[in-house]
Amino acid sequence: MRALLDEQAPLIGDRLPTERALAGLLGCSRQTVRAALLEMEREGEIWRKVGKGTFRGPAPLGHPVKETILLSATAPEQLMQARLMIEPPIAAEAARRASAPDVAYLEGLVAQGRGASGRAEAETADAGFHRGVAEVAGNPLLGGFLDYLASARRRAAWQREWDRTYRRIGVREFAGLHSDQHGDVVAAIGRGDPQAAEAAMRAHLRTIMGAMQQPDDRG
Repeated sequence: MRALLDEQAPLIGDRLPTERALAGLLGCSRQTVRAALLEMEREGEIWRKVGKGTFRGPAPLGHPVKETILLSATAPEQLMQARLMIEPPIAAEAARRASAPDVAYLEGLVAQGRGASGRAEAETADAGFHRGVAEVAGNPLLGGFLDYLASARRRAAWQREWDRTYRRIGVREFAGLHSDQHGDVVAAIGRGDPQAAEAAMRAHLRTIMGAMQQPDDRG
């Protein structure tokens, strides 16, 4: 693909042929062409604009990053840093707004985490708890944004890192320590203590970061 583009679109800003044309020139399927272009887009060798086409070189300043590329290019540690910046204030807002039924709802989510019997259940319960805190905070945009971040869990880079972490600590820690920390967040929300809720959420996320950064003793 790179050799072909050196002939067809050699200069920065040159427009690439269509996927159909590239597939014909390379003698492969459009799906294969699309996968190659996605990889080149991740590496900043091309950029796309809906309705305009695909162009050689990095995206010009001011051109928004495509969401799927953003998540694909985001390292797990960067994702966790983003969560550390965003989720503790969400927990604080939940503490300011939570009603008794809201607290009961969050306690139910904590119980689901404690009862997780495998990785899939643990991940589903964890994502549900963090989204639940955002729901209690009362801003649907926050819940949607956390859903967007959570979708990174399906990306290969995250899954590789999470698989390594999960093999080391197992489901017991998810159902134990992590659920205990979820409980600390809910307890602070139930007391209407924004500072404590924010601190508890930050401590929980740092625990996750620490687990992911530990070396794998299994080699």
